Amino acid sequence: MKKTLVACALLASLVGTSAQAASLIGFKVGGDYWQADTSGSFAENGQPQQDFNYSSSSQGSIWVAIEHPIPLVPNIKIRENRLDASGSSVANGFDFGGNIYNGDINTNSDLSNTDFILYYELLDNDLVALDVGAAYKKMHGSFRVNDKVTNGRVNSEVELDSGIVMAYADVQVGIPGLGLYGFADVMIGVSESSVYDYSVGLGWQFDGLALDTKVRLGYRDFNFDVNDFDGVTTSTQFKGYFAGVELVF
Repeated sequence: MKKTLVACALLASLVGTSAQAASLIGFKVGGDYWQADTSGSFAENGQPQQDFNYSSSSQGSIWVAIEHPIPLVPNIKIRENRLDASGSSVANGFDFGGNIYNGDINTNSDLSNTDFILYYELLDNDLVALDVGAAYKKMHGSFRVNDKVTNGRVNSEVELDSGIVMAYADVQVGIPGLGLYGFADVMIGVSESSVYDYSVGLGWQFDGLALDTKVRLGYRDFNFDVNDFDGVTTSTQFKGYFAGVELVF
């Protein structure tokens, strides 16, 4: 009987320890809807850049983050960003993708990318939260040009598949007891110093039993200014207001 009681006590202790350890691991999932204005120009490396007039379009981001208490091991966040805009221009000898364009042309500029972020929590309380780390922004889009005169039968495309090393910081300043906070999320290029991606805004956190819910409103600016990036030189910018939600487990 005593052996049985001892075994049960050990089992309960192990279960309690496992549950406590599991509770120390946090998960965050979220998404933003972004109404962005796009501007910019591009060309193959060595050629004059062509300016395009872009229409405003909806963009989006989704992410997941895992946080843990293990010392010296960074937390991880992966964010997928969809950035895709259509534009038009009038070309005069625009040389792109092996074709020379004259007259009315269209473009589809796709700067979609995935952020792989490693970061440390330096502060984490109701008043101030601060994360700092490094990120790798992997591009997986393209620049495509279509000739309107021939109804798109003449077209060219240059794909982007390289990445950019970036510094990362995220800060939140809250008002304890109200759930209201301001935030700034900043990524600045290291390998490409003229590339940045930042967002600022306000959020509201609603605490629950199983999870917390954060509602976010803000402004985001992604600037992609590079020379000879996968053979393309461009200065393209997406900026505008967004709304989003994040679930914290």
